[in-house]
Amino acid sequence: MQMFSLPTRLIFGENALEALKDASLGRVLVVTDPFFEQNGTAARIAALCGGESRIFSGVRPDPDMAQIAAGVAVLQQFAPDTLLALGGGSAIDCAKGILSLGQSRARLVAVPTTSGTGSEVTSFAVLTHNGVKYPLVEEGLRPAIAVLDPSLLTKLPAGLIADAGMDVLAHCLEAATAKNATLFSDALAFFAFQTALNELPRSLAGSLDAREKVHCAATMAGIAFDHAGLGACHALSHALGGAFHLAHGRLNGILLPHVVLFNAPCAAERYERLASACHLSGTRGLLMALRRLRAQLRLPGNLREAGLERSAVLAAADEICSAAVKDPCTAANPRPVTAEDYAGLLRAAL
Repeated sequence: MQMFSLPTRLIFGENALEALKDASLGRVLVVTDPFFEQNGTAARIAALCGGESRIFSGVRPDPDMAQIAAGVAVLQQFAPDTLLALGGGSAIDCAKGILSLGQSRARLVAVPTTSGTGSEVTSFAVLTHNGVKYPLVEEGLRPAIAVLDPSLLTKLPAGLIADAGMDVLAHCLEAATAKNATLFSDALAFFAFQTALNELPRSLAGSLDAREKVHCAATMAGIAFDHAGLGACHALSHALGGAFHLAHGRLNGILLPHVVLFNAPCAAERYERLASACHLSGTRGLLMALRRLRAQLRLPGNLREAGLERSAVLAAADEICSAAVKDPCTAANPRPVTAEDYAGLLRAAL
């Protein structure tokens, strides 16, 4: 028996933020970063909610337990009915961490401003503690509402479009081959992959239409992997990112072709189907398309090009591979992965 459900209400398209006026959110705590507080976006969105509000702008990239604790203190003092996460994956993950550790029954609303993590529709959050990234997975972490408004995408920096875009493709590819994949998760993963593959170059060039399509594709990919699971690419990316603090999507872009090759003996049919849907020639064509797009997005092709020293990576390899094996994403990979396998993937990515 298989199941598929989507508790999150999706509101998307032009003027989607206006729906917050009628959402009856009560007292709202906006969780965001200093940028959105300083430019007035957080206050503007809080005003749309209509009730009493407060802004917690302590979010930083790769939210850690200190950030979460600071947010929990505000949560307990303000006692909101709703946490509204405004920003990229870090803001949404931070809000999820605050909700979980604060043991709050507040409703979670996500307003993503980047197109990559899919956190606005998933039960996942990634939190950092002592330099290690830990995926947090709880059913109650799925936002009740996700608002996808293209007006928030107009000033995205090129690097963020590229990094987040590779994260979308990794979500799709891993969801399409994960152990818990279903017909419903496949439909979302396949369509989102096609969309991101085709539209990311136009998004990078400034097309708002393309950015809106990729934004929706990122959410579709999030729904897909939330149901199907992820795999070795994300497990190793989490471990590497915790050790060296490189952008998650950038790491995915480097690792993904190597993971496809590793998984091919067990997932060839899945890769062939995805390639066919994108009018590509089999697994080889899929790999070529990924590498070609990575170059178009001006992303590094290996860890050394991303700024890591070979000696430093190899010195930390045992710790990184051990963390990757323990990562929950490893369990959903279509091919069993050992620490030795992760070491091989790591060397290949250098």
